[in-house]
Amino acid sequence: MKKVILGLAIVSTMVMKAQTRIIAHRGYWQTQPPTTENSLKSLENAQKLKIYGSEFDVRMTKDGVLVVNHDEHHSKMEISETGFKDLKKVELSNGESFPTLKDYLKQGKKDKSLKLIVEIKPDKTKEKEDELTAKTVKMIKDMKLDSQSEFISFSLNICKEIKRLEPAFKVQYLNGELSPQQIKEEGLDGLDYHYSVFQKNPTWISEANALGLITNSWTVNNVTIYEELKKQNVAFVTTNIPDQLMNK
Repeated sequence: MKKVILGLAIVSTMVMKAQTRIIAHRGYWQTQPPTTENSLKSLENAQKLKIYGSEFDVRMTKDGVLVVNHDEHHSKMEISETGFKDLKKVELSNGESFPTLKDYLKQGKKDKSLKLIVEIKPDKTKEKEDELTAKTVKMIKDMKLDSQSEFISFSLNICKEIKRLEPAFKVQYLNGELSPQQIKEEGLDGLDYHYSVFQKNPTWISEANALGLITNSWTVNNVTIYEELKKQNVAFVTTNIPDQLMNK
């Protein structure tokens, strides 16, 4: 009987590992009523879904404050060329204050079961990228969110800098031009590519899985595409419709 129970446990574990898990893209913001992407409310909504994780974007203001925003501009102000005092004068479209990374992480810490998928945005120079990366890593460590945080970036420099600072951190590359073997050779943990990249390179998911790399695909907002990726055993998808995909 013990052998049967052990066998079922092993099978159950294998099935769980094979399941494609869901990451909310910039939080869960396509709600009713809708909120705003990269807002504290969108993160709170994602926490309520009990999915794997929630992705968000980190930038740095002219005076070195880390903020959460996808675009280079907030309102008409370029974030990297504007001080936080001026940026915070303009609220998000849902009425929230312009979020700092610290405030965002405080909300994230309220639910330790939800992974924080930290996208560090490319900056204008390597020096700026290194500063942004170092400050982000330090804040996450200071807030004791090491085990809850994973990292992604379109900048290969940022990805490699994270691994240099903290080799144990999980880091995935977003840009899409590197093969799984090249990702492995760069010392990164995985590839997080737009689904069209995997469509053009249909063996990459299986190659990455064979190399022990993390596989993720963004931004999957179509059920048919999601099902195609699941059949290829992609580990994660990042989506604007986490509520719709989580039970598929």
